[in-house]
Amino acid sequence: MEMSELRALLTPVGLELLDAVGPIESTAEVARAVSRLRAAGHSPDLVSAVVGQAHLRTKARAKFGEFAQRMLFTRAGLEQATRLAVAARHAQRLRAAGITAVADLGCGIGGDALAFAGAGLEVLAVDADEVTSAIAAFNLAPFGSEVRHATAEDAYGSLGRVPLPRSDSSDSAEAGVQDRGKRTAVGGGQAIWMDPARRTSGHSETRRVSADDYSPSLDWAFDVASQMPTGMKLGPAHDRDALPDDCEAQWVSADGSVVELVVWTGVLARDGIRRSALIIRGDRSYELTAAADAEDAPVRELGAYLHEPDGAVIRARLIGDVARSLDAGMLDPHIAYLTSDAALTSPFVQSFRVRETMPAKPAAISAVLTRNGIGTVEIKKRGMDVDPAAFRKKLKLKGAESATLILTRIGSQRLAILADRVPAP
Repeated sequence: MEMSELRALLTPVGLELLDAVGPIESTAEVARAVSRLRAAGHSPDLVSAVVGQAHLRTKARAKFGEFAQRMLFTRAGLEQATRLAVAARHAQRLRAAGITAVADLGCGIGGDALAFAGAGLEVLAVDADEVTSAIAAFNLAPFGSEVRHATAEDAYGSLGRVPLPRSDSSDSAEAGVQDRGKRTAVGGGQAIWMDPARRTSGHSETRRVSADDYSPSLDWAFDVASQMPTGMKLGPAHDRDALPDDCEAQWVSADGSVVELVVWTGVLARDGIRRSALIIRGDRSYELTAAADAEDAPVRELGAYLHEPDGAVIRARLIGDVARSLDAGMLDPHIAYLTSDAALTSPFVQSFRVRETMPAKPAAISAVLTRNGIGTVEIKKRGMDVDPAAFRKKLKLKGAESATLILTRIGSQRLAILADRVPAP
């Protein structure tokens, strides 16, 4: 979105037109809406802004639910925004640690800041992009939160002179700045939230950049995190060896996808916890925590059940703890599948009851599927360079039954496992 489009949209006429247009889902609907609004005499900028926002609001429901219908977005901002269910957990963490005010340095469209404000925290939201910061201001307007167009570095540099908003300013003088210009004494209840930009700048087409090119830089961000209680959102595949030794690293999975790694420091890092996996499914959440990486469980032969640990558990390297809770072992020392004979499952795995095994060859698999009348298969794989969609086309599928086909490797053996899902607990 260009600033000219945003200015056209942020008028009574523009916002009324956006509400009147309603949801737009497909590209065909986009084209029809553009033609209709242009024929009605609306300007190109206004039509582009209204139709674009109506389309983005429809896409945003997956992350923001009904709140999306009262928000504004950029395409890139929506892609990078934290899901509301995840942001709510961030806000809960801050509240539980006694935080009352937070500076969101790099707020984007305001996904996390919305959750912070909704949880009753006082919020200062900052973004370096003018359009994005204006959209964040619109989204946060119902809470009266302050939004600044500034870089994270400039905004942080001003915090020593202009304390974070807070409900109790009696001890704000504690938030001092030493001679070096760095803030080292933190006023009670104040924290920083950061989501360093991991993509090139822009509002639509962007590409990922290396960790050396994040904005603000990770060196700067980790320096801030060493001075103030901080939550820092990073990509889930971030180099573990590059994390501070004294932080809590929390990998978060939402509805089956690992969506982020959060580095917590200061009072936001829980005592004795350095690794955690947070699993969110719908409106429920489950967490596995540890003081360090877990030792892997021993390898054992395939049993009656196979378990696939959640991606957050794998990233946090807590597979061994899950295995021991299920009386399970590793199927292969280098592949994240567990196996057991015990009829146990947990929120940290997807469990499957094993029917039979066969060589991972289409002909052998097809024979077993035909014999069992299986016409629908879910294909999962680990340790094998296989495209499940292409592999499915090689199978003979006929019948009313369904099952899961797991393709994996045990040592040098390529194995196919026919199994049935065990209902989640």
